[in-house]
Amino acid sequence: MAALDTNVLVRWLAGDDVAQCDAVARLLHTSLAQGERFYVPVTVLLETEWVLRSRYRFSRNQVAQVMDALLGTLELELQDEPAIERALWLFKHNESADFADCLHVGLAHLAAQAPLITLDKRASRLIGARLLELD
Repeated sequence: MAALDTNVLVRWLAGDDVAQCDAVARLLHTSLAQGERFYVPVTVLLETEWVLRSRYRFSRNQVAQVMDALLGTLELELQDEPAIERALWLFKHNESADFADCLHVGLAHLAAQAPLITLDKRASRLIGARLLELD
């Protein structure tokens, strides 16, 4: 098994460079035919969300759809998938939450280290997060 970098996922998802998108599609198709999967580190997933949102102007709904699709892609093995699923649920149910904050909460929960203590008032509204009170 090998791991994929952010630029590979983004190129495949955005489809804005035909040659690169086709190369990624061939790679994924070949891996599936051989019964192999590519590993996607959680940091790559987080960066992918950021690039799609900031560079490609994906809407919140589009980001959620992409994350759903990645979770269901047989060719991919996402690191800490239960944390990503929890993060996606939080993201879909909290209009003001950033995906990154949702992922932080999901990872803390997966590690049995919840709540996530934060100074961010928006993030503290997430289930599994708590605002650090100031004196």
